[in-house]
Amino acid sequence: MSRLFGRMVVAMMPIMPRFVVRWISRRYVAGVDMESALRVMRKLESQNACFTIDVLGEEITSIEEADYFIEEYERLLKMIVKEKLDANISIKPTAFGLLIDRDKGLANIEKLLREAAKHEIFVRLDMEDHRVTDDTIEVCLAMHEKGLENIGVVLQARLFRTNADIENICSILGPGADFRICKGIYLEPSEIAHTQYKEIVDASNEAIDKMLDGSSYVAIASHDLPVIDHALAALEERKMGPGVDDPRPAAPPPRKGKGEGYEFQMLLGVRGDVRRRLASQGHRTRVYIPYGEQWYEYSMRRLRENPTVAWHVTKAMLMPWTNKR
Repeated sequence: MSRLFGRMVVAMMPIMPRFVVRWISRRYVAGVDMESALRVMRKLESQNACFTIDVLGEEITSIEEADYFIEEYERLLKMIVKEKLDANISIKPTAFGLLIDRDKGLANIEKLLREAAKHEIFVRLDMEDHRVTDDTIEVCLAMHEKGLENIGVVLQARLFRTNADIENICSILGPGADFRICKGIYLEPSEIAHTQYKEIVDASNEAIDKMLDGSSYVAIASHDLPVIDHALAALEERKMGPGVDDPRPAAPPPRKGKGEGYEFQMLLGVRGDVRRRLASQGHRTRVYIPYGEQWYEYSMRRLRENPTVAWHVTKAMLMPWTNKR
């Protein structure tokens, strides 16, 4: 039902007026500026949520465009410190020029990472489409080689290669490996990725197990109940959970703003009821807070590539009592 409704919404997107897309997107985009994001986070703090903040925008066409993202993220770091937010940041490597000038892109990311490290703020490298999977992983490993360990990568469960990537990163970084595992927002070719719902769920569950058994930090980013239920069972099997020291051999070192080896993550405005239930049980829960002028492009891609989001958002708009933000 939900996926069918979502596909109906997506089918109408090409003829949707911009204001309609804005109405839908306001559920899961904090706004166009940093102040909007701060207001949203202040409202959610009472729900025992922490945050990862993303400045919307990705692949740029000139290296000069990266200056905007560097400056905005530097402002964001200052705001996190000033407001004493329980928050880290998510960045897209292509927004920093990685595909235009690799050396300059790496230097831009390193500059931001060093500034974040001064305040013990973690930086998550968002994963974009398969063209930059290797590059994104290499950025993470390169920063660790420089002694900058406040960085981790996102892996997409739908890709066939993900299990091999987990093994490789864990073998190099050991307990320093820090993952966010998600199904993947980018629709990839069937030659390199799972395309059916059950296949993606199974792949997500397998990746979670492999990450946990690799003694890495695992951010479980899913709104799918079968994945969340599997993750809870996997944690219980390994005697991990709220208020329990991570019992795994070579567990990740304690880090400011992190849980005991794992956390759950949700998009802003999606599955708020599930997130609050997990938080009430003592699990660390993090909300993904996107903001920026490119809300329209982000919204169109988010709806097109994950139609169930359209169902969650529209249901919450029409029946707000069923799923508070």
